[in-house]
Amino acid sequence: MDNPWWHSAVVYQIYPRSFADADGDGMGDLRGIIDHLDHIAGLGADVVWLSPVYPSPQDDNGYDISDYQDIEPVFGTLADFDELLAGVHERGMRLVMDLVVNHSSDEHQWFVESRSSKDSPKRDWYWWRPAREGMEPGTPGAEPTNWGSVFGGSAWEYDPASGEYFLHIFSRKQPDLNWENPEVRDAVYAMMNWWLDRGVDGFRMDVIDHISKDTTLPDGVVRPGAPYGEGGPHYLNGPRNHEFLQEMHRRVFAGRDALLTVGEMPGVTVDEAVLYTDPARKEVDMVFNFDHVWADRGADPWLLYPLRLTRLKAIFARWQAGLAETGWNSLYWNNHDQPRVVSRYGDDSPQWRERSAKMLGAVLHLHRGTPYVYQGEELGMTNYPFGSIADFRDIEALGHYAQAVDHEGRQPADVLTVLRARSRDNARTPMQWDDSPQAGFTTGTPWLAVNPNYKDINAVAAVADQESVYHFYRRLIALRHEEPAVVYGDFTMLLPQDERLYAYTRRFEGVELLVIGNFTGEPVRADIDEAGAWSAAELLLTNAPASADLVLEPWQVVIYRRGVTR
Repeated sequence: MDNPWWHSAVVYQIYPRSFADADGDGMGDLRGIIDHLDHIAGLGADVVWLSPVYPSPQDDNGYDISDYQDIEPVFGTLADFDELLAGVHERGMRLVMDLVVNHSSDEHQWFVESRSSKDSPKRDWYWWRPAREGMEPGTPGAEPTNWGSVFGGSAWEYDPASGEYFLHIFSRKQPDLNWENPEVRDAVYAMMNWWLDRGVDGFRMDVIDHISKDTTLPDGVVRPGAPYGEGGPHYLNGPRNHEFLQEMHRRVFAGRDALLTVGEMPGVTVDEAVLYTDPARKEVDMVFNFDHVWADRGADPWLLYPLRLTRLKAIFARWQAGLAETGWNSLYWNNHDQPRVVSRYGDDSPQWRERSAKMLGAVLHLHRGTPYVYQGEELGMTNYPFGSIADFRDIEALGHYAQAVDHEGRQPADVLTVLRARSRDNARTPMQWDDSPQAGFTTGTPWLAVNPNYKDINAVAAVADQESVYHFYRRLIALRHEEPAVVYGDFTMLLPQDERLYAYTRRFEGVELLVIGNFTGEPVRADIDEAGAWSAAELLLTNAPASADLVLEPWQVVIYRRGVTR
């Protein structure tokens, strides 16, 4: 069986500014990562994914890049990066860079030149448009379209010097690159090849399903009460997206061995993902979809909805079935844009935090696909107890708060309740290394406050405790490396209508695995076929004493293995 190496791999994501600070300035850096590579290698991870470390004004914490071929001085130097890359390789791991090419920073030289004049050779490297016909440029409603920005406000920024607007789907300091211009694509591909020639092992590509826009730029539908139209239908999975990624593959990845390419695609459907990840089409190896991390959302973004497990299971089942024959899934609960899963879908109380964190990890990792572990997830790190809007640093949280309170008339307390649960800053609090001041993250003042529970939840304590979340994740990763059924087994969802238990089987070449996770704080019996036979099968992994009749304790997970006739 000639399958790609990444089918059996596990990826560990590092958010550099929050991982480890070696120089005491309160911001994580490359030398801090170098100092902690053994922590990641000890977990068994195969790949390190590094969130952006390029020079940046840090308007969106590095996802606004002002130079694609250097290192942000706060993080270190290119020499530090080369040392980090060598350290990753020496430990038998690979390094994947985060790549943000839907947009650049407005301080990138490309945009500085583009903005300098309507006659600039780089004017068409970005999306510049005049005011709406008949409207005075710079006045409300004169924007070329009614699209809203992801971060709040209009998606268009007026430039008084030229009298035109530029498009920014995200921050006004993140102007969208015009991929219709072949010179833009040439420059992006040259930059990507430069990093691969340096030894990088691939890219995770940020919002890469945004790069092709409907060039007519039509207005979007305005939902009741919404201040702006929905631009998404006109830039998500646009008309030339597949063409651009196939061209990228030919110009950058073809002929290179052992690379990993991942596309973050917030609006992707299962059918589109099959096309993006079909090896024969040569686009990307896998995509990040958002369906499962939107499972607890409803029509009103400022209301918290309880998770319906049946909805979550239906989403996973749809993606497992859809990519069963062609393509490949990525598996994640956490990343730098999501709140901590143990606080979101588990129970972060002292009684159940560790057990529910283990259950969530096992239920996810035993699916078919490549699992991603976000820094601190292996410790069971939790959401932060934010007290007021002043505690937040994320541009998205601050923008949404202003939009909701100042323009939509929402109550500040109601908005804060949602931000506490959902903000990206929950994922960005500093990594908790030990029980010393600032959790061992820095000797200075951290850029974002350390979670006060660090004295109980930290890496030193976890590594010393064989029953910790860390060691449970280590066993999960080892199981993926050792048991082919975890990687290649077919997937069958059990109990799809059960709101308490998440159960499924994986079957491959005479081996069948059963996974059951209890998503509640109460004991629950698993009413499945052959329950007695399964309870007598080999128990591979659990986080609580297993019963003889498949009664799962609160937040328990069990993984059984048995031989079957092919």
